[in-house]
Amino acid sequence: MGAPASAAAVAAHPGPLAGVRVLDVSTILAGPLACQILGDYGADVIKVEHPRLGDSMRGHGPVKDGEPLWWKEISRNKRGIAIDLGKPDGAVLLRRLAREADVLVENFRPGTLERWGLDPASLLEDNPRLIVVRVTGFGQSGPYAARAGFGTLAEAMSGFAHLTGDPDGPPTLPAFGLADSIAGVTASSAIAMALYARERTGQGQVIDLSLLAPIMTAVGPGPTAYQQTGVVGMRQGNRSTNNSPRNTYRTKDGHWVAISTSAQAIAERVLRLVGHPEVVDEPWFASGRERAQHADLLDEYVGDWIGQRTRADVVTAFGEAGAAVAPVYDARDIVEDEHVRATGMITYVDDERLGPLAVHGLLWGMSRTPGAIRFLGRDLGADTDDVLAEVGVEAAELDDLRRRQVIA
Repeated sequence: MGAPASAAAVAAHPGPLAGVRVLDVSTILAGPLACQILGDYGADVIKVEHPRLGDSMRGHGPVKDGEPLWWKEISRNKRGIAIDLGKPDGAVLLRRLAREADVLVENFRPGTLERWGLDPASLLEDNPRLIVVRVTGFGQSGPYAARAGFGTLAEAMSGFAHLTGDPDGPPTLPAFGLADSIAGVTASSAIAMALYARERTGQGQVIDLSLLAPIMTAVGPGPTAYQQTGVVGMRQGNRSTNNSPRNTYRTKDGHWVAISTSAQAIAERVLRLVGHPEVVDEPWFASGRERAQHADLLDEYVGDWIGQRTRADVVTAFGEAGAAVAPVYDARDIVEDEHVRATGMITYVDDERLGPLAVHGLLWGMSRTPGAIRFLGRDLGADTDDVLAEVGVEAAELDDLRRRQVIA
């Protein structure tokens, strides 16, 4: 993946979505992440914000010297314009932009676009090739469609919180936007499918994506197991019902490491490494599910061995034994990790006010059409005049719209 590409490299090898224009009319977090991914791979993304309020993403996450750091990343590769869509003239401007766009991404509550006269049917009548992506908490239909929808609610209703935490503790929510992030990556995939379908049919379409469905899928086959067996999964802490040893273990120097033994051969290597080859010959050791029923014993063996060694020694020994282990990282560890650096998972992009800024790199590498981080998140309305001029808005009209606070 590597560092951000230079302007010359981008021109020589445009991303796979070069020539695709995207209107990002969404806010926290799924829609903006989907559009970030599209922009990373070459799309011309136009971020639409309210002229006075901006996108509430600007107020999320850490700040340095008044600069919102998360905004710098989530809005990278996006040109920024400010339009009040709730005003009739603002809605007209968006319709003009949508006539020239390939994709429009929004995450207002169902009925909001319709109230503004921007319903997908009208947008598609103006531009039959347009792909309209609607991201909401619960989807556009069904009993919960009108409910306020946030990632936290999806994390609760998906089964994630129920399965996360210690067996005798409360359901546990993630400390970050898990449901939104999964939905954002899912949305980018759905958009790619719709663009591919449009190549064959010439027609755009509407994508209805909830926050709930993607994370519910990620949580796994719990509903199937319940429907077939009547069994409801319960919290296991860091253990698994499918294999053991699988847990986090504290090292001699106060760090933590995580172990997975999903493969039988790995489980055998781990127990031989920690000095208990005798359990490998036990009949119950041959099945991950049966090993999980002996987790107390296996965790004791593994935990004792790890607790007598430093994290570096544990990682080295596991590597030499061909077993699977990983240190539990915090943000500092991630930034300093040699593999993360070498592969560009974290890369550095110059910001005009903050200097080099560490941001997540591209999600995947592509040999012929690589993506690139061309620039970081822009100031509110930084590109309003340029973008609107591209759809025929004259300077006098821009001045009038700005005077009436329709744009900024």
